[in-house]
Amino acid sequence: MSQQNAPADQPTLKLATTEDYRDGYANSVQVRMSVWDFYLVFGTMLQDKPDEVTLRNFQGVYLSPQQAKALWNVLGHNLAQYEQTFGQITLEQLPQNGGPVN
Repeated sequence: MSQQNAPADQPTLKLATTEDYRDGYANSVQVRMSVWDFYLVFGTMLQDKPDEVTLRNFQGVYLSPQQAKALWNVLGHNLAQYEQTFGQITLEQLPQNGGPVN
């Protein structure tokens, strides 16, 4: 019997972090794109004064179009699971009355 349709053996995946690996919290993501790649800039937005918002960018990541689409797919799947568990996520606008941004 032929094994033509049997899946090929998959290699073992080993996860490792580099010495300069770090975690960070971002409440701001800017996306830029070109024909070759997507560029995601992560930052933290805060408001110390009623009339001023500060955005501190701390990491930029380039993704190939293929990896950007894979990220979009996995985020969509995980967002759907999150909403099924915890309820719908709403996108609120920034306060227009000069209130603090959290």
